[in-house]
Amino acid sequence: MPNTFQLIAPSTVGAGGAASIDFTSIPSTYTDLCLVISARVTRAVSASTICLTFNGSSTGYSQKNLSGNGASASSNSTSGTVNLTYMEVPAANATASTFGNHTIYIPNYAGSANKSVSFDSVSENNGTTAYANLNAGLWSNTAAITSMSLTEPNGGSNFVQYSTAYLYGVKNA
Repeated sequence: MPNTFQLIAPSTVGAGGAASIDFTSIPSTYTDLCLVISARVTRAVSASTICLTFNGSSTGYSQKNLSGNGASASSNSTSGTVNLTYMEVPAANATASTFGNHTIYIPNYAGSANKSVSFDSVSENNGTTAYANLNAGLWSNTAAITSMSLTEPNGGSNFVQYSTAYLYGVKNA
C-alpha cells in the first residue's frame, strides 16, 4: 500500500489557454505515478474528451470504459488507438466556470512491463448532463514513462485558464 505522495510537478494554464499540458523528465525514483487534473476546454460543445499519451508515442493504447450521465450507462472497449481517452471535461457550452476532475493512477511506471492505467473522472455541469467515467487502460510498451501529455484532440481546442494538473510520485516505504 502506498504511503507517500510527493509532488513532482504542478501545471496551471495561464491567460490565453494552452493546447496541451505536458510533463517531461519524469524521474524513475517512485513506484507509481498519480496525475490529478481539473480542466475545461474551449471547444463549442457542452463536454469534450481529453487524451493522454506517454513518451510522445502514438501506438499501443487500449482501454475499457464504463460511463454514465445520470440518465443512462454505457461501456466500450478500444484497442490499437493513438492515446488513452474517455476523460470528459466541460467545454464552452457548459455551465460557466465548471471544471472536470480526474485522477489517473499508473502503477510500476518505470518497470519493464507494459503500463496499466486507471482513470476516475467526472465532468461537472450544473445546467445539463454531466458525465462520470471509470477506465482501465493499457499502454503496450515496456519503456519507462518519462513524459506525458494531455490534449483535447477535437478541432484545435485549448485548455482554459486555471485548468490544472498535478503529477505526484508515489513511494512504497
